[in-house]
Order: sequence, then C-alpha cells, then structure tokens
Amino acid sequence: MSRLLERLFGRLPIGWLQLMHRRTRFIAALAGVAFANVLVFVQVSLMNSMSLATLRPYDFFQADIMISAQDANSLSEGGNVARQWMFQAMQDPEVTAGMGLMMANVSWPRVQKTLALTTFGVDPEQRGFLAPGIAEKVGLLQIRDTALLDRLSRGLPRDEAAAIRPQSPTRFEVSGKTLTISDTFAGGGGFGGDGFMIVSDQTFLDLFPARSSAAPDHILLQVAPGADPDRVVTRLRKIITDKAVRIRSYAAAKAEDLVYQQTKRPTGIIFGFGVLIGVLVGIVIVYQVLSADVADHLSEYATFKAMGYPRRFFLGVVFEEALILAFLGFFPGAIIGTAILTLMRKATTLPLTMTPGMAATVFLATLVTCVVSGAIATRRLSSADPADLF
Repeated sequence: MSRLLERLFGRLPIGWLQLMHRRTRFIAALAGVAFANVLVFVQVSLMNSMSLATLRPYDFFQADIMISAQDANSLSEGGNVARQWMFQAMQDPEVTAGMGLMMANVSWPRVQKTLALTTFGVDPEQRGFLAPGIAEKVGLLQIRDTALLDRLSRGLPRDEAAAIRPQSPTRFEVSGKTLTISDTFAGGGGFGGDGFMIVSDQTFLDLFPARSSAAPDHILLQVAPGADPDRVVTRLRKIITDKAVRIRSYAAAKAEDLVYQQTKRPTGIIFGFGVLIGVLVGIVIVYQVLSADVADHLSEYATFKAMGYPRRFFLGVVFEEALILAFLGFFPGAIIGTAILTLMRKATTLPLTMTPGMAATVFLATLVTCVVSGAIATRRLSSADPADLF
C-alpha cells in the first residue's frame, strides 16, 4: 500500500504512515466513516423510495392535464371538483377526452394483517387513460363489484397474489358488500398505504355511497397529438374561471406533488434531516481523528515549518489522510448499507435500492466531508509560530 501511494503522490505517503502508526485509532476512524456512510445511504434511499412511491400511482394513468381542487397538494389530498369542468374543458378544440378519477381508502381485514388499499374509481370505457398493463384488464371491471388488486401490496403473500386470475378470483367483504378480485397489476406499497386497488366508478360509488359521480377527486384530460399541454392549460384557465380549482399539466402535477412530499410533509423533512445528521456525524468523526493526529505530530510539523515547508505541504498531508479515510471507509459502508436496504425492502416492499447514481453521490459527499474536516484540522498549523509548536 505504501509503494502504491508513493507512486500516486510522487512522494513518501506521510499521511498513510501516520494513520498506520496508530492502527487502533485508524480502524476506529474507518468504522466511524463507514457508520456515517450507512446513515446517509439509508436516509438517501428512503428519500428516493418516497419519491418513487409518490410518483408510482401517477404511472397508473395516461393523461396530459389534471384538474384538481385548490387544496389538492397531492394525489390523495384535497377536496372534490365538479364534473361539469370536464365538459367545459372539452370545449377546447385540442382537448380530446376527459375522465373523472375518484380515490378513497379501503381496508381488507385479513388474519395476519389488515391491508390498507388506496382505491381508484375509473370509467372502464376510458381505456386510453390507463397504463397498458391495466388497460388490458380493465374490461373485467365492467362487472359490478369487481376489482383489480396490486399484487405487490405489502402484507399480501406473493403466492396468493399469483393465484388470482379471472378463473380463480378471490373475494372479501368491505362496506357490507362482497368485492371480487379478478386480476392483479403491479403497484407496490408506499408510505400512505399497503398497496392499490382499481374498481369501476360504479363499484366505487357502491362502496362509498356518500360520494357522487358529479364530484370526482380529480379530472384527467388528454389533448390531441402534437398539442402543447401547457398552452392548453393557459386557455383552460380562461375558460374555467372558478378559483377553487387547479389546472395543471399532468407532468407539473407530479412534480409539485413530489416537492410537497419532500419539503412540506413531516416524512420528507425527517429524511432530509437524517441525511444532514449523517454528514455531520462524518465530519465530526473525521475531524476528531485528524485533529488528534495533528496534535500527536506537532513537533514534526513544527520542524517542517521551520525548514520552510509551505502551508500546502501540511494541507497535502492531512488531505491525504482524509482521502484515505474517505476511500477505505466508503466501501464497507456501502456493503453494510446495501445489506440493510435489502432487508428493509423485503420487510416493507418499499423500492429501497442502491443505485449507481446514489452511490456516486454519497461517495462524493464522503470525499467533501473528509476534505472539509481536514481543512478544519490544519487551522492550528497555519497560524502558529514554529517555536510555539515545540
């Protein structure tokens, strides 16, 4: 290792030799850096999974524009909108189709666990508004009290989900009615529920008799091929003058929902603070190690300074130690973090994964953290007189 670093730096690897001089401290420092990396990996992955979970239900539908209540900061929040705005919006020559989307939560009591299912009510005739994997099965919903179930729902055994077919449906009681699950689609549990379910608008109204088809949660619109949804939105805002509704492109609605979840909801804020805490832990640990190392070798540094070595020499030595800690502490942190995320993914069905981009970001943050810690640790050397250091 010493020879490799000597070739890399073009000089004697003083930093490496100083770290190896106190091996117990060096191992403890690597453990600290790895621990900080694990914290950051888990928190960043949780934030990423929250983003994926937030956007996942949007992928069930194909739309260009969405009309929602003014207080609808997310897909699952906010009041209802009048269906009449859909017909008014369709007066625009570039709006080709519209569909009301209804949402509510349904509980499926089971022996092991009650599943909380975010349930969508859709018009089975409007297949163009549904993603391909759902559109090919939506014809089943024309039968009353029939549903499509998210086969990746948290708490639902995979073998049981795989057995659900039109020829072998499963049934459960909800709101005094028997609901028949005839097929499945790929969704996945999120932070707001265990999974998803799709029913027809008529079945939805049977399950929730207090709701009305005249007041869906959202209105989805499609525009003509080649039309610009943003320009259509601008025109629709002039046609629909009700200030109690929000008219946005579907892409803008997704982006705003994601920002809201990350910056306004407690979950996103907590995950953000978790990342910050992990970085601070790394800075403190590396600073303590480098500061102690500088203190242990003050006389040697004083000799170099009295001989005329410039400040960049001392920075180079300490930065060398910082980079070694960053490199060697990152990999065990990544391995342990990946193992923890794998266990969490199996237990929660959340999309917790270690992506190459995430690993590169955390590695870069580790390097910056260690370099900042090294710069702080050399402050005493920069301003001190050589005689004082002795």
